[in-house]
Amino acid sequence: MTEPEHIEISGNGLTFAALAWGDADAPLALLLHGYPDTAWTWRHLGPHLASRGWRAVAPFARGYGPSSLAPDGDYRLAALAQDAVAIADALGGDERAVLVGHDWGALTVWRVAEVAPGRFASLVSLAVPPPLVILRPLGHWSRRRQALRQLRLSWYALFNTLPGAHRALDRLIPHLWSAWSPGHDATADLEHLWDALDTPSRRKAALLYYRHNFVMAAKPLFLGSPTAAVLHLHGRNDGCAQAELVEQSPGDFPPGSTWEVLEGCGHFLQLERPDEVNARIEDWLAS
Repeated sequence: MTEPEHIEISGNGLTFAALAWGDADAPLALLLHGYPDTAWTWRHLGPHLASRGWRAVAPFARGYGPSSLAPDGDYRLAALAQDAVAIADALGGDERAVLVGHDWGALTVWRVAEVAPGRFASLVSLAVPPPLVILRPLGHWSRRRQALRQLRLSWYALFNTLPGAHRALDRLIPHLWSAWSPGHDATADLEHLWDALDTPSRRKAALLYYRHNFVMAAKPLFLGSPTAAVLHLHGRNDGCAQAELVEQSPGDFPPGSTWEVLEGCGHFLQLERPDEVNARIEDWLAS
């Protein structure tokens, strides 16, 4: 693995720590992680894009150390999308800049595709499709079994909104990694994560993403209307969001989008099948 640079970026009123690969003057590829994860999730894609002529930068999301906690306590998707645009601006990302996100990073990509569809030349989401795709089975009796299964898989999201849930993360997070990506050895990923969530305040911040978006801002989360084309990649064995949701809701993707379900991997597909994921992202960016 090519070792990254460690850089700091000021934007949107916060200071973001980030990992970076490639020439600082090259076109920007901004890589956003999710929960429960860190910027190190891009340790395969970052060097790959750098070798293809990109400046790959992976910030630690607001609340995750060593980036700043949100001074106003705001962890809504609107703020995350503003972070993405502000970081790209601070790094001098021009009209060639691209945005890639996984999990909450993917949700940020979908929000950017709605509120700033022309800011990035290309968009990529991993593991989380447009939120409407996840909501869709609830309105169709013929898909009731799929809806019930997704509700069972999503129990953690409700748990994460409960007071005191941050005190259970030492047990919860290893379980989620195991359930979401069966067979993946998450030892290194968890070491990075515990470093990033090294205080109660940071652990609470990671869970505020759920309280702020699933409780306080559920309507804009699930009923947004992204318009920019996005490449979406999903693992067949994803234990967080069913791959079948993607396969049965192609009409909920913006025009020009494409999606693919990759076999033999789960939620953290960029770590489980890096060669396949990297190649597909490279092809999309080139197109």
